[in-house]
Amino acid sequence: MTSTQLTRNQTLVLGALSQSEAPLSAYTILDKLRGEGFRAPLQVYRALEKLLEFGLVHRLESINAFVACAHPHQDCCSHGLTAFTICESCGKVTEFHDHVIEERLAGFARDRNFKPGKTTIEIRGHCDGCA
Repeated sequence: MTSTQLTRNQTLVLGALSQSEAPLSAYTILDKLRGEGFRAPLQVYRALEKLLEFGLVHRLESINAFVACAHPHQDCCSHGLTAFTICESCGKVTEFHDHVIEERLAGFARDRNFKPGKTTIEIRGHCDGCA
């Protein structure tokens, strides 16, 4: 998916997330984009839904916020496992992929005849700068 294939709203939402130092809630995105003609949360949610589908953004479940994918042009995100560290002091989020962990979790699920849809691992604590 290239930026030329995104709608205007999707491009604006992705831009807001890409430029942010921290995860953003849908309502924070709406506030940032009011000057661009965004008036309703539904505009943001529709754009986020497609960006999630395209693998360009991730939802952080524990804080109900969104971040731009750290490596949108790699196949890592399509595998189904995404992991993050989230600093509880400054809000810094780091995305990472570990294929060994992914394989172990897939084996765990397979051994139990469980069919996972997606796996998100969120590790909360304090980054190096805040520790």
